[in-house]
Amino acid sequence: MPLLKMSKLKSITSFILILSLSIFYNACESGRPGLQTGNVIFIHPDGTGANTWNALRSIKVGPDGMLNWDKMDNMGLYRGHQRDVLGTSSNAGATTHAYGVKVRYADYGIHPEHPITSLSGKSKSIMHEAQDAGMSIAVINSGHLNEPGTGVFLASAAKRSHNDEISKDIILSGADIILGGGEKFLLPEGVTGRHGIGARKDGKNMIELAKSEGYKIVYDKAELLALPSSTEKVFGVFAYIHTFDDRTEEILAADNNAPLYYPGTPTLSEMIQTTLRILESRPEPFLLVVEEEGPDNFGNYLNASGVFESLSRADAGIGVVMKFIDKHPNTLLVTAADSDAGGLQVDFIKEKNYGKLLALETTSGAAIDGINGTGSLPFTAKPDQYGKSFEFSVCWATSYDVYGGVIAKAHGLNSDLLPINVDNTDIYRIMYATLFGEWLN
Repeated sequence: MPLLKMSKLKSITSFILILSLSIFYNACESGRPGLQTGNVIFIHPDGTGANTWNALRSIKVGPDGMLNWDKMDNMGLYRGHQRDVLGTSSNAGATTHAYGVKVRYADYGIHPEHPITSLSGKSKSIMHEAQDAGMSIAVINSGHLNEPGTGVFLASAAKRSHNDEISKDIILSGADIILGGGEKFLLPEGVTGRHGIGARKDGKNMIELAKSEGYKIVYDKAELLALPSSTEKVFGVFAYIHTFDDRTEEILAADNNAPLYYPGTPTLSEMIQTTLRILESRPEPFLLVVEEEGPDNFGNYLNASGVFESLSRADAGIGVVMKFIDKHPNTLLVTAADSDAGGLQVDFIKEKNYGKLLALETTSGAAIDGINGTGSLPFTAKPDQYGKSFEFSVCWATSYDVYGGVIAKAHGLNSDLLPINVDNTDIYRIMYATLFGEWLN
């Protein structure tokens, strides 16, 4: 080959190599090369740590069994501290998930009295940013609609207790689907609704406001499941406050054995199934944020049976989403709590003590729970791989939320982006990367 042609070929090869390295370098500088975008579903099983999941696994599928949560692709240890405390509140934790930055313990979203700039540089939550980009957005909560785990993604307030303001902001957010409880915060004082009497101080009727904003209102499981997939906007009001009754085992038993969840309310799985059925019929990607509030509330009331039922519902919801991902692989599922409610721990029992009523507390003074609360019989785990069933009790560290051993997990699209050591701001990062194709440092 003539020297001139060879020299020209080398020059072209060098140029291509330099160009390729430049593209790769710029991609790496932006955070992650080759990011794929798609749908994002964030499930927040509030108040749960590795300890809570270990307990549920034992009682639901046995110590060698696998929950839906166990089958998720990636996991990391979650670090949940905030700017002013080694831990978090529900509202601060949700604010970090929605904005990607650490905040104060008292913060409920962004507010003029304490402005927040999100990790993306915007003065808005990731959900509002997704909405601005033409994506569908939806929230589901087994608690009332103002619960921070979902509410902070759509609304903000100077104080978490400003329920009138928050509920109005949520409705006016324009979210495609809003499902939860909280009729109490939607109707004026003295006005009777489907589930109870309103308590709003401002005299405004939020149900009528929602109708004027184009929402189809549904009040129970049957009405929810009957919705056609073509429904444009849905507002579900399934309970006076929460869809569950977060009292102690003893109080529930004394109240004619009141159930843990109110009859006629949809389960978390049913709310997720209906929401996904509506969203999958649309061409645009979506962001769905889901909270099972029960484990946190039942944990704060030291109701172990309530924790197991509510967390089982969260796990069933995870299973629904995993099946959706099998059908729609362009979807990311992320799960994480922000703290550990009550510090629930499994305390094993030796076989010689099986079948005996439990003590009221441990030798260190920690409260003990059995199947019917304090002083009742122990729980029995499902058989292990050898067919052996074990009895155990639950002991409580506190009635508050603690730092705990919270585990974050990811499944489906971009799940490998979840770090092994997960800062609470990383929940925002992995969601943002999947929605917008950019990893924010």
